[in-house]
Amino acid sequence: MRNWNTDDAPLYTELLRYASRRDVSFHVPGHKDGNFYTHKQGSMPYGFSEMLSIDVTEIEGTDDLHDPEGVIKEAQQKAAAFWDAEESFFLVGGSTVGNLALLLTVCSEPGSLLIVQRNVHKSIINGLMLAGAQAVFVSSDHEPSSQLPVTPHDVSLEQALKRYPQAKGVFITRPNYYGMGRDIRQTSELCHQYGVPLLVDEAHGAHYGLHPHFPTSAIQAGADGVVQSTHKMLTAMTMGAMLHVRGDRIDRDLLKTRLAMVQSSSPSYPIMASLDMARSVAEQQGEDTWKEALEAAAYIRNEIRKLNRFEILGPTDEKSYTEQDPFKIVIYDVEHNLNGYELQRKLQHQGCVAEMSDEHRTVLALGPGTTMSDAIRLMKTLKQIQDESDPDLLKSGLRRDQQNKVSAAAETFSTDEALLISEPVSFHLHQAQDVQSVKIEQAIGEICAEMIVPYPPGIPLVYAGEIVSRAAVTHLLKLRSAGARFQGSSDPSLQTIRVRKTK
Repeated sequence: MRNWNTDDAPLYTELLRYASRRDVSFHVPGHKDGNFYTHKQGSMPYGFSEMLSIDVTEIEGTDDLHDPEGVIKEAQQKAAAFWDAEESFFLVGGSTVGNLALLLTVCSEPGSLLIVQRNVHKSIINGLMLAGAQAVFVSSDHEPSSQLPVTPHDVSLEQALKRYPQAKGVFITRPNYYGMGRDIRQTSELCHQYGVPLLVDEAHGAHYGLHPHFPTSAIQAGADGVVQSTHKMLTAMTMGAMLHVRGDRIDRDLLKTRLAMVQSSSPSYPIMASLDMARSVAEQQGEDTWKEALEAAAYIRNEIRKLNRFEILGPTDEKSYTEQDPFKIVIYDVEHNLNGYELQRKLQHQGCVAEMSDEHRTVLALGPGTTMSDAIRLMKTLKQIQDESDPDLLKSGLRRDQQNKVSAAAETFSTDEALLISEPVSFHLHQAQDVQSVKIEQAIGEICAEMIVPYPPGIPLVYAGEIVSRAAVTHLLKLRSAGARFQGSSDPSLQTIRVRKTK
């Protein structure tokens, strides 16, 4: 591994200069470079010594995130060059503030209409509410065996663009939490043919485009605005993220105004410095940044293939799912003796803490800090779990036959044309007061007052504010009959749903 030249990280270097001067602080923050703890308490809390010494504010030399002219401006310019963007912005509130800022920029007037992938992060829904915007939801394609949603097909997106020419843009997610996705270069071209920007929540893809083993990044694929959680799959501190912009389809001046609205006026300098460092190290180390982690990922995949009990989710021949992040390894028990939650608990009991799980799968998130010894420890644990012999072990997940029924019913979600593209759904901050519960069969034509999320496939079928269609009710009844679970509904059995009262 090459040595890292810290001078390449201008913001971080300036903070080091600040700490070395040991000036007397008559400015915020109140801990005064950590002096409160060392002088008044006698010792610094564990892990805070170096951190508090560079936890500064906007003073001479440290620049201003909301009006950068010095080291922050230089750090952001270096980030833009590294990620092939025209302009990049540091985010200290995670990808959430990037998504909010993009929405408030593109949907600049109340009632603006945006075409949105149905299974999006809640920050996008919150952004629609803050903007008072309308959304036309386009259903995602699904990976056939798992029924996990990936990205809407371009055919569906084009139908939505044709049907709603007033749309201000298209907002999609790539990759999903499981590392699944597809190439979106044609999606970018499609949006530009219709004169609208493509916005991408790429929170889990900050490393995309930085190594031949990774998929192309959304900004490299032609997207106009891309949000990345640099803290998730790279080496920045938690809450450190970036927003990358290209082209002239997004009003940059308005975007900067919106960012100032949703970001703190007192941003964390350690978080910003970690963004600067994450870029600098990855740029200087090049492919060496990923070498051991990629070897560890390959080792895990190869070793799991040797186990009889576990399998890994991977791309199929379906066009909806052609990319898999090598750093996201999705494991499931082929015998269905352990659901995803139980497998995660067993791994954690042995000191291997997974990223997340669902009713069937456990997701492992690797990164540049993953070592081969980590991979060896994981495989030792999985082999121990496989070797466990308990004849009384109950099948706590869905039984195989029931799972097949649910999957078969869920599969129609992606093929039912009436469900692919929603009618416009209005979002606002006003909470509906006059609501009532009705039998699901009686909800056709009513305005839904809650979000209905069948699992699988685990994506909203009806949003609050959306008119309940006959096709949606028919589909929900199929899923209910097949034994699917429902999230978001006040009645988990889905005998009834809540709708707005009509006067």
